[in-house]
Amino acid sequence: MAQPKSFGEFWPEYLGAHSAPATRALHYLGSTLAVVCLALAVILGDWRWLVAAPIAGYAFAFVSHFTIERNNPKTFAHPLWSLMADYRMLGLWIFGRLEAELSRARA
Repeated sequence: MAQPKSFGEFWPEYLGAHSAPATRALHYLGSTLAVVCLALAVILGDWRWLVAAPIAGYAFAFVSHFTIERNNPKTFAHPLWSLMADYRMLGLWIFGRLEAELSRARA
């Protein structure tokens, strides 16, 4: 498959790499924990929470890819797009719009 040239091209590939509901659930958990860590860094003024944020965010995601999907995280090839897609997927899931996106990506 050719390398995506835009986030719009990357998005369906990203969704395809997150086909299992358990993978997505672990991503939601990690993404949410990362935001909580960032908030704690600001609220408590403790820089260690800044270190914890990417660890929390990526640990759950990487475990899900290596054990559930059995594929490589998209972060390795496209770190910024992958981060954007993580939070887009989380937002769409929260607002009940993810299933439509998954259906379009499968088509």
